Amino acid sequence: MIKEIIAQLKDEGLEITFRMDSGYFDDNILETIESLGCTYVIKGKGYPTLVEQVTNPSVVFVTGEAGRETTGLVTALNTWDNARRFVVSRVLKDEKDRAQISFLEGESYDYFFFVTNTEQSSEEVVEFYEKRGNCENYIKEAKYDMAVGHLLLQSFWANEAIFQLMMLAYNLFLLFKMDFTRETEYRQQIKTFRLKYIFLAGKIIRTARSVVMKLSEKYPYQEIYEKSLS
Repeated sequence: MIKEIIAQLKDEGLEITFRMDSGYFDDNILETIESLGCTYVIKGKGYPTLVEQVTNPSVVFVTGEAGRETTGLVTALNTWDNARRFVVSRVLKDEKDRAQISFLEGESYDYFFFVTNTEQSSEEVVEFYEKRGNCENYIKEAKYDMAVGHLLLQSFWANEAIFQLMMLAYNLFLLFKMDFTRETEYRQQIKTFRLKYIFLAGKIIRTARSVVMKLSEKYPYQEIYEKSLS
């Protein structure tokens, strides 16, 4: 999949950074991205070898935004051939979770691990990954409103072609929202747009010279719909 993405974009002259969750925290995936000359920020898993290093009292964390503290280290997991850069973010647990007295200072924090080959600072790496949260909204919208991901045919390549067409339609919809809708409507999902402008609770009325849509008096978006026609 990664090689196919790069093959599609290689002629665009883009600097590509892969931002992935912990499901892609794998040595083979990292090696593939590195061999293609791209960068990555991937959420890591809290393996004991990592946790042991960052909970050492000698490790210095730098305080950032909203009480978050970050640090960095270069290490290799037991199954890796090469050492890589890790960024570690820790956040103080809720007071109720810290009520239990512990002899280990590090147990008062929740730790989050990120592996990266970028040159960003530790704080910048964490901020960059957190922007992925908005990507989840796009994924859910495409999945539930456009049925992206459903296997419609038995052929893998036929399904891939359908998927590409679905994503093209979805991206065109996003561009339409950016160019032609108000800020309050931009965050609305496809289902809401269908209710407003397509699935109208009205009926067609034919007159001598024209055909008009008569909306129900209870249609909640009547004013917006009429403005869109003017």
